[in-house]
Amino acid sequence: MITVVGAGTGASPSPDVLAGAELVVGGRRHLDAVRLPETAERIVLGPLAPALDAMAQYVGTGRRVVVLASGDPGFFGIVRALAERFGAGRLDVRAGVSSVAAAFARAGLPWDDAVVVSAHGRELRTAVNVCRARPKVAVLTGPGSGPAELGAALASDARVLVVATALGSADERVERVTPAEAAARDWGPAVSVVLCLDEARALGGVRTVAGAPPGPAGWALDEGDFAHRDSMITKFEVRALALARLGPRLGDLVWDVGAGSGSVAVECARLGAAVTAVEKTPDGVGRIRANAAAHGVDVRVVHGTAPDVLSGLDDDPDAVFVGGGGRELPAVVTACARRARRTVVVAMAALDRVPAARAALTGAGFDCDGVLLQSSRLAPLPGDVTRLAATNPVFLLWGMRPPAHREGVAQ
Repeated sequence: MITVVGAGTGASPSPDVLAGAELVVGGRRHLDAVRLPETAERIVLGPLAPALDAMAQYVGTGRRVVVLASGDPGFFGIVRALAERFGAGRLDVRAGVSSVAAAFARAGLPWDDAVVVSAHGRELRTAVNVCRARPKVAVLTGPGSGPAELGAALASDARVLVVATALGSADERVERVTPAEAAARDWGPAVSVVLCLDEARALGGVRTVAGAPPGPAGWALDEGDFAHRDSMITKFEVRALALARLGPRLGDLVWDVGAGSGSVAVECARLGAAVTAVEKTPDGVGRIRANAAAHGVDVRVVHGTAPDVLSGLDDDPDAVFVGGGGRELPAVVTACARRARRTVVVAMAALDRVPAARAALTGAGFDCDGVLLQSSRLAPLPGDVTRLAATNPVFLLWGMRPPAHREGVAQ
């Protein structure tokens, strides 16, 4: 049997838990904080594989093993690795209070509606995108992915960071800072967790399902659900297929280039992605912001002309939607294809723009496909009868980067 003990926030395991243990495994600070049985061997955790191999020798001969961990070891902790190696039936897990629960308690906030993302030993970009997309996020930090790095990535976002350090110890600190303030400090190695909050939305209604809110009940919304100019908006039939090819999800970053009304940007944000909309007209920028606010999502809006403005966007997107079909379209698609990690989708009304856009995608190593979308909608006629009203045809082209060439896709 393997007894896994979560020490909680500052609490120590009771002596009876360690009694009779023949092997005790844990981090150095956990092992130094307890009195081990005189005959017990101990392993200071470093690389996990050698520790698991050593534990297997004890478990295989029926000897008792105790593993000391922080907080709730079943929450982004060692229980997963132990259960995969030895089976859940051999584990006796005694959970403590997780650092996430303790941090929200210190902040005086409920956290059943929070999203928890780990940046410990993982790419920080996923945590950054989740923080941009959701109003209440807990980030488990690690070397190179701490409050300073998170703050630097969120410097232009309206967020507050709550940095919880050394929770449960005599050195505990819980500080509220702006992203810019976090970026300017050296926080040291003792940070437990960082909460990223949109304070205007940090408190919501009663929840039934914990964690990230469920996805929208519908998408490809009617054009009437968005403010737009002279019907200059991606029609819902086109948007439906574009969304299917973009595949926006929590942890992704999507660019909407030539965003216009921002209908694609807003729909991607509703589906959980962080979104940057690029628009060259000042009135378009205002409409995108108004549409995002009307649908309760965050969309970062960049005022500028593609492709030039794209070089100033720091993080590479997972997926890109390109709208419009001006002379600069091939250059825009080329610039987006160089940066996109997974997908580029291009909507064009002018058929003669298709070959150059396709060449830009295939030249960047994408597998390319497309379809001409023509639809007719029901429209009323006098006399209580209905006709079919044709919408303008649109060519939708998409490039998918082969899976073997994708890097760092969020999991």
